[in-house]
Amino acid sequence: MELTNALRKKIKSLAEAKYRREYGLFVAEGTKCVADTVSAFRCNTLLATSSWIEANASVVDTVGHDRLIKMSRADLGHISSLKTPPEVIAVYRIPDATLDSDAAAHQLVVALDRVQDPGNLGTIIRACDWFGITTVIASDDSADMWNPKTVQATMGAIARVSVHYGDLAAMISAIAPKAVYGTFLDGDNIYDSALSATGIIVMGNEGRGISDAIASMVDRRLLIPSFPPGRPTSESLNVATATAITLSEFRSRQMKSRN
Repeated sequence: MELTNALRKKIKSLAEAKYRREYGLFVAEGTKCVADTVSAFRCNTLLATSSWIEANASVVDTVGHDRLIKMSRADLGHISSLKTPPEVIAVYRIPDATLDSDAAAHQLVVALDRVQDPGNLGTIIRACDWFGITTVIASDDSADMWNPKTVQATMGAIARVSVHYGDLAAMISAIAPKAVYGTFLDGDNIYDSALSATGIIVMGNEGRGISDAIASMVDRRLLIPSFPPGRPTSESLNVATATAITLSEFRSRQMKSRN
């Protein structure tokens, strides 16, 4: 396969959401990210250095040599969105994914209300993967999971966690969970609260928190307290950090209940 000027331009354009939607493609960069995702998505094009191809023959065989383009690292740097040019870039087909509301009703699901930073989204997806969350629902105005910064921040977790976009209130209603949790500065201490093994955990916008419309659907308001109580501290936690802490406490309760 040959890298034409048209193909080069097309791949570079995938840094923008409108072209990702138009072509139905996204990009993954770097050895770990590609190795962790190559079996999960249909690869359209694989661009790599000679040394990477030799060291990763099994990945190349998975993709197919007809989709492979051999390039120098310097040339990859002209296409890459990373500061340090990677040895490999994969162009994947964006998969079709439909939310299974019935299945989600029996899971612990994370809901994202206007989370707009791609890096935060990627870190949240990575935390979800670590804590066994496979379904995330997000408002349409949340960051795009296929953004190169998001894909990179997931460190391969994007292959195991599905993010479904749409009307967030409608998706929550469709799932009809036993409980809808949300993090608030005036909530109940999470470490003293009853937490269930299933339900929806809502995380809000980086600066504005959870919107009023979604907050009205939350029936269990939680607070991650600072320590020690009363000590001057930061105004709030980063949403990705707060998500990881919250999921850790939910899973801790599950593990303790089994003992």
